[in-house]
This record gives sequence, structure tokens and C-alpha cells, in this order.
Amino acid sequence: MITFFVSFIILIAAYFIYGAYTEKTFGADGHKATPAITNYDGIDFVPIKAIKIFLIQFLNIAGLGPIFGAIAGALWGPVAFLWIVLGCIFIGSMHDYLSGMISLRHKGASISEIVGIYLGKEVMMFMRFFTVALLVLVGVVFIKGPAAILTSITGLDVLYFIIAIFVYYILATMLPVDKIIGKVYPIFGVIFIFMAIGVGAGLIWQGYEIPELSLQNLTNMHPAGDSHPIYPLLFITIACGAISGFHATQSPMMARCLPNEKDGKRIFFGAMIAEGIVALIWAAAAMSFFGGIRELGETMATPNHNAAWVVNEICNSLLGKIGGFLAIIGVVVAPITSGDTAFRSARLIISDIFNIGQKKILSRFYITIPLFVVGLILTQINFDLIWRYFGWANQSLAAIVLWTITAYLMQKKRNFKIALIPALFMTSVVVSYILTAPEGLGLNPTISLILGLLTTTVIAAGFFVSQKKRIKTIQKANIKSFAETID
Repeated sequence: MITFFVSFIILIAAYFIYGAYTEKTFGADGHKATPAITNYDGIDFVPIKAIKIFLIQFLNIAGLGPIFGAIAGALWGPVAFLWIVLGCIFIGSMHDYLSGMISLRHKGASISEIVGIYLGKEVMMFMRFFTVALLVLVGVVFIKGPAAILTSITGLDVLYFIIAIFVYYILATMLPVDKIIGKVYPIFGVIFIFMAIGVGAGLIWQGYEIPELSLQNLTNMHPAGDSHPIYPLLFITIACGAISGFHATQSPMMARCLPNEKDGKRIFFGAMIAEGIVALIWAAAAMSFFGGIRELGETMATPNHNAAWVVNEICNSLLGKIGGFLAIIGVVVAPITSGDTAFRSARLIISDIFNIGQKKILSRFYITIPLFVVGLILTQINFDLIWRYFGWANQSLAAIVLWTITAYLMQKKRNFKIALIPALFMTSVVVSYILTAPEGLGLNPTISLILGLLTTTVIAAGFFVSQKKRIKTIQKANIKSFAETID
């Protein structure tokens, strides 16, 4: 229990300490006009109150990730607590804040366009396709997950819920941001927070024994430990709650609604800290509810005892029927709201790529419908397989965004190491993972680790060479511009 409480306190303290440092490093200016004001269009660029944006951003980035990922990650034992805390503070929160604020400074540009500005057109072209593909994948994951939970509760065919969620997705994707998202999401955000607080309080009140982190148990406790090494599998399994590239696709959407730059810390950094706390609570619940980590492994190995079943069991037991019902609503609603904003972000990226104005509803319709057709087809693929590929693609995007943030800070002559070190780490993780994972090449973990580190070294070297050239080009352009001004 001590580890749990200390982790919770560290996360809260990090918001005030490291959050303030990250904000200072960026240089937020409360006097600058934001895109919500300068680019107002009544559809996507709409100023919304900061507290509402916080709840929307939290709901957008949360979804099933900090719950399902934390439950799966709990199989490795208390080392999961360490990753959630350190990852959330030094990688995830910094990543979310800076990706959102950089977008803000570029008139709410989508993340693929931001990457192109700082890493080059070639990377931008790849990112455009990769990001849209990931967002559609996210939408599919966040359809099948809630549909499975609703099916387990009602006994109805999962197809009914998939169709119903799709219909809602289309409406939420096409309507102005302040009509559904701006009005309903803050309420659902509160319900989701209530669910997490209720589960955490239930663990404490009912005296569940949450494992402590110590040097003795800082080991791989996964039931299939030989084939599931902590590095890199844990860092892919627990994404939301520690670091998630998906968040970088959501932050620009909220950057278009931010009324003041100084609100960025509470919205982007704060929402990620809140998600880290949710992941911490669910990891603790998974490790303790069934009697221990070994018992969790045995439970998860039982047919039909998936993460959705675990959520249902824990909520109903800890919160009672009414509390359990509200908690389940939170667990169902959160991924749905993340899924529809994923499709909305995909629409915005495509509109940015082809410079298609979004004021006319037909323009939104032409982009939205093909996205949903692809998404509907993907719902027929096995959920576990989609989830694994989503995890790797998600963390790969995070690595690319971290390199982009590093480039931005370098060009602005600020402390770029706060992004560089996480970029190096996450690059080695995603490369090693795809080399060793069953859905990848299936290589020996040691060989994958070595190749991952070597690949990361090559990427880092190429990055510094390209950035040195890019900075020189920018400096020459600035000198030329200054000379022309004098003339």
C-alpha cells in the first residue's frame, strides 16, 4: 500500500514541479492570441472554457488504454508502478504538453504537419499515412472494446452495439466541436474520474493488499516471463498512463479550442497526470483484487476472462450495483469518446493534407464516410491482434513525436534533452519490440535488444546531422530576411 500512496503523491507533485518546468522551457505566453480566436470558424476552431477542455482532453486520451493496458501490464508485477510513474511524468506528460503547445503556435496544425515542419517533408508524407491509419485503428479498437463489455452485460449480439457506436461516431465526427463534444464530454469525464476514484477508494476501504515495490520483487513476475521480457514488452503494453503517441493526435484538436496559452499546462500536462493516476489505480486493482499477481495470471488464462471481464468483476465488487453500474458506464463511454475523436482527428488531418475547408457539411461528409467504411471492415479482425498492432504503432508514433519535440526545442535554443532522452528510449523500445514480438520477426530478445540499440544510435546520428543542416538553413534565411528588411 505504501508504494501505491507514494506513487500517487509523486504524480500529483510532478504536475506542479515538472509541469511548471516544462511550461517554462516552452515559454507559454498568456498574452498571445490563440487559434481559437484568430482562426475561429464555428466548427473546429471554437474557444471553450479551460475546465471543459481539460475534461474533454482527459476523456479523449483515456479510453480503454489506462485500464486494459494497466490490467495487462500488472502481470509483470510492481515494476509496472515504476513505469507508470516515471513514464507519465518524464515522457508522457511532457510529450502531451509540448505536442499540444507546438500545435498551438502553428495555428492548431495536425501532428503530421508539425512533424513535417521539424523533421522534413519525407517524414511528413510517411506521417500523414501512418497517423490516419493509426487513428482508424484506434477508432476500431475503441468500438470493439466497449461493444464487448456491453455484450457481456446484456447478452445481445456484439454487432448491434458496433452498428450503434458507428452511427454515433459519424454524428460526433461531423458536428461542430461545441455541439456534442463540448457539452456532453465534460459530464462523461467526471463520471470516468468518479469510476477511478471509486475503485481506488474501494481497494483501500476493503483492505486489499497491494504489492509493494522493492529490490526483491523488482523482477519479471509475468506467468510467461521467458517469452515476455520486461523490456520491451511492458513499455508497449502500458501505453496510455505512461506515454501514448495517440495523445499527440488529440492535443492539436484541443489546441484549436484553447482560449489562453497559460491554460495549456492544466489541460495537456494535467490530463496526462490524471490518466497516469487512473492507470496506477487499475494496475493496483488488478494485482490485488484476485489475491496476487500469480492469481491474476491464472484468472486471465481462464477462457472468456479477458480485461473487459476483469473490469466488470472489480467494479461490481468494489462499488456495489449502483456504483458498479456508473463505473461500467464510465468504462464504456470513455473509449467511445476516444474513438469518435480519433475519427474526427483523422478527418482534420486529411482536410489539412488536401486543404479542404470544413465549414460545409458536404466537405466533412466526403472525408468521413470512407474512413468509417474502412473502420467497419477492420472490426471483423480479431480484437487481440488489432490491440497488439495498435500498441506498437501507438508507441512508434510517440517516438516520432518525441524526435519532433526535440527538433523544435533545439531550433528554439531551449533544453532539448528533456525530449531527447525519452526519444532515444522509446525508439529503442519500438524497434526491439517489433523484432522480438510474435506479430513481428520473433527474434531472440537479446538479439532484438542489441539491434534495437544499434538502430537507435543510427537514427540519433542521422537526426543530429539533419538538424544541424536545418538550423543552418534557418539561420541563413533569417539573416537574408533581416538584410532585406534593412534595405
